[in-house]
Amino acid sequence: MSSLKIFTWWFMLGSLMAASVILLQGGIRDIMMAGESLWDVKLVELITPILGGGLLGGCIALILNRIRKPDS
Repeated sequence: MSSLKIFTWWFMLGSLMAASVILLQGGIRDIMMAGESLWDVKLVELITPILGGGLLGGCIALILNRIRKPDS
């Protein structure tokens, strides 16, 4: 399996897990209850943890894949 496929799969999985944690903590409810538009609620505050979770998952997967199967 190529490194890009591994990274993409685990990036998506990590992003999904981060989004689910935000949902469980009530972040989406706070946005729905806000009387302002979505851009006024600072959408960046939700996107950065989701992308961070994806990057964390993808990078850890690449590191573990490199340890498991070294190029020699």
